[in-house]
Amino acid sequence: MINNSFSICPLASGSKGNSLFVSCHNSSILIDAGLSGIEIERRLNILNVSPESLTAIIITHEHSDHVKGAGILSRRFKLPVYITEQTYEACSTLGKIEDLCFFQCGVSFEIDQILVSPFSISHDAKDPAGLTMEYNGHKIGIATDLGIVTSLVKEHLKNSHILYLESNHDLDMLINGSYPWHLKQRIKGRTGHLSNMDAGILVSELRTDALKHVILAHLSEENNCPQKAIQEVSKSLNGSNIALHVARPDEPGMLIKL
Repeated sequence: MINNSFSICPLASGSKGNSLFVSCHNSSILIDAGLSGIEIERRLNILNVSPESLTAIIITHEHSDHVKGAGILSRRFKLPVYITEQTYEACSTLGKIEDLCFFQCGVSFEIDQILVSPFSISHDAKDPAGLTMEYNGHKIGIATDLGIVTSLVKEHLKNSHILYLESNHDLDMLINGSYPWHLKQRIKGRTGHLSNMDAGILVSELRTDALKHVILAHLSEENNCPQKAIQEVSKSLNGSNIALHVARPDEPGMLIKL
């Protein structure tokens, strides 16, 4: 039976590795694969998802915490890898990919009738992308690893039913923490990572009757904690029925279905 709505589950989220599982219309797609191939397979098995059932991998940018296992998974399960040309050229660890599918930010493409719309984000990578995925009137918005929220980001993410958003750091924890100053400046800069406060502001601007779930992602293990992220972003929900979740670095999250 064809699944006409989305299922989504973070396999891992954080500086040590990122991978998001999205399933719809009998397709199973990984957004990034920043763990070892064996570990991604293990986490899929926790969800009772066979790695052999995967359809494709989409890479958002070249940092190792997003691409570490992509090459081995592609070769092991004969998976196409969707990636921008600049990102591919910056990936030194992917190895040989038999089925390489280049996309461009701003140009939509389809994977098994799922409309994928990549858009440019502000991050210190060659050609970083956020994504929306649409099928049968449902929409998922995905934006992690972005230093600032541009009008372009908000335009693409609006009217999403599920938002997967970066909520990387609590600003006070970052400023008063042990990181060297240059790293603190990078993280809170325009090409760094989004704070809890900025994530909350974005959610408040994107809140509609259509929005059912918000998943906070890429939390820093040193400069944030789930309680602080939830406390800050909850302010933007204004008593609505939107469910708020936190993606973890060490285990898969809850499988969310529309």
